[in-house]
Amino acid sequence: LELGGNAACIVDADQKPRLDFVIGRLISGSFYQSGQSCIGVQRILVHASLYEEVKKRFVAATKKLKAGDPKDPETFLGPMIDEAAAQRLEGWIAEAKKTGARILCGGKRSGNMLEATLMENVPKDAKANRQEAFGPFALLAPFKAFDDAIAMVNDSDYGLQAGIFTDSLDHAMRAWN
Repeated sequence: LELGGNAACIVDADQKPRLDFVIGRLISGSFYQSGQSCIGVQRILVHASLYEEVKKRFVAATKKLKAGDPKDPETFLGPMIDEAAAQRLEGWIAEAKKTGARILCGGKRSGNMLEATLMENVPKDAKANRQEAFGPFALLAPFKAFDDAIAMVNDSDYGLQAGIFTDSLDHAMRAWN
C-alpha cells in the first residue's frame, strides 16, 4: 500500500457552512506543487446534498489558478516534471473521458504544462481513479451514505493519506477506524 498514492478526501453533509474553507483546502491539496506530491488529494468524495454546490465552487476556484513560470510569485500551477509525465496524465484523462467521465475544467496540455483538471463520473477501474496521477488532477464523486464514502476511500491500491471534512465526532472516529 505504499510508494504511491491517490489520496481521497470526504466532504461530509455537515460542511455547508464551511465550504469556502473546504474548497480552499481542496484546491491546495489537489493542485499545490502542480499535484506532484504522493499525498496530493486526487479523489474528492462529496455528500450528495452538497455535490452540485461543491462542484460549482471548486470548478470556479480551479479556473482562477494562475499557471506559468514557478519563479513568478503569482503562479500557483507550474510545469510537470517533464513532458512525458504530462503526456501520461493527458492520456489517462482522455481514457477516462472515452469511458464516460466528464471534464469539468482543464484537461489541456502544452509541453510539460497540464491545466489543473477536474473530472466527474470517472469509472472505478479507470487509471485516473485507480493509479497515482502525480499531477494537477482531481476527480469528484458523490456519495449518499457515509459508510459508502469510507468504502470508496478504502477501494485503493494505495494507503499513504486520506482526509475528511466533518463536524461529526462519530464520522471522524468511524473514518479513523
